Amino acid sequence: MSFAHLTIATRDVEGTAGFFEKTMGWKRIHRPENTPIEAAWLEIGEGQQLHILGVEGFEVSRFEEEFGRHFAVFSPGSGFDGLKKRLADEGGELIDAIRPTPFDRFFFRDPNGYVFEVIAEEQYVMES
Repeated sequence: MSFAHLTIATRDVEGTAGFFEKTMGWKRIHRPENTPIEAAWLEIGEGQQLHILGVEGFEVSRFEEEFGRHFAVFSPGSGFDGLKKRLADEGGELIDAIRPTPFDRFFFRDPNGYVFEVIAEEQYVMES
């Protein structure tokens, strides 16, 4: 099996899609015409997508944390400085990791409150 997509809710579809396009470089792709609500689809990797759905009154979970719910993505570690700057410039909040790892990584909270972990792909070693 492989990862297909994850779906997040937001009050601001265009703002959320724009945030990820500007910071992570994820590209907007065609979404099904029969989607009955405001939505955007982004390609985050080959065959992997982020679906952003507009939900009136949406509130993020209070469990968004390193040791709670978060989404982890790989990115080249050599681009971390630029990525962190883009995240901060676009309203993301950088978060210090609680647990040390043998590979570089960092966390950020997007403007909705979701927490993402960015892992240096070339350094990643599965811990056992």
